[in-house]
Amino acid sequence: MDLPQQRAEGAGPFTTRLTWQRPAGETVVWESRPARRRGTLAVRSPGGPAVRTATADTAALRRLRLLGGIASAAFVVGGALFALGAAVSQFGWGDTAESAVIYFAGGLFFNTGGYVSLLQVLNGPRHTPEGGGRLVTGAWKWWGYEPMRLDWLSTFVLFVGTLVFGINLLDSFIQGLTVQQTNRLIWTPDVIGCLLFLLSGHLAFLEICHRPWPCLRSRSLGWWVVAVNQFGSVLFMISALAAFTLPATGNLVSTAVANWGTLCGALCFCVGGVLQAFERP
Repeated sequence: MDLPQQRAEGAGPFTTRLTWQRPAGETVVWESRPARRRGTLAVRSPGGPAVRTATADTAALRRLRLLGGIASAAFVVGGALFALGAAVSQFGWGDTAESAVIYFAGGLFFNTGGYVSLLQVLNGPRHTPEGGGRLVTGAWKWWGYEPMRLDWLSTFVLFVGTLVFGINLLDSFIQGLTVQQTNRLIWTPDVIGCLLFLLSGHLAFLEICHRPWPCLRSRSLGWWVVAVNQFGSVLFMISALAAFTLPATGNLVSTAVANWGTLCGALCFCVGGVLQAFERP
């Protein structure tokens, strides 16, 4: 029997929460992030409290655990390597080349984390109100284009941001650049990557809050994952702005701010990765 749709909520044209009424009187609530991360729906009995129940099949839950674990580990390791690279630069533990190698290795893990986050969206269970309000899992996808899904947009922007950072990290190995070339080839991709990270985090907030502006949901683990990562993105942006090379002197705006911003921002992504490990079925 089909379930009549009661209410759709979200930001702009994006739907991130749906509510249905079952014939027996139960209320079923689908939310985008819990469904794709944990494989769950919220079910409320008539006059009773909400009960969060895993409704995806066993294969789907196994898939969610695998992808979540890979993404979590990738961001933890990537963040740790970025923090190490910044520490090497700030405390003089090595030269510029050694720091660049560490950053590049960390960037590869960020690439992996970004892509696997996108795979989580593409391969997570989907809601089917006409099928009794349950979650079903489709065939495995390595790629998909779903711009009308807010979770897809957020993770896609994140993945593109990691790729742009990769350009920045590759260009940092080039020797003998002028100030203008340094700002164009290294600094500009750095700033663009930071902007994409900030945009991705903002979209993730909208997915959790189901409205066009961020909210405070301190009891939600998903909210904390997004909040910690977004704070790390802010620190990355501060670091990027401080890393601009001044044409007059050939020096950075502030080497210390650039290093500390990267170090602290990277640690935020480490913490976010650890928290994400607990956001599983």
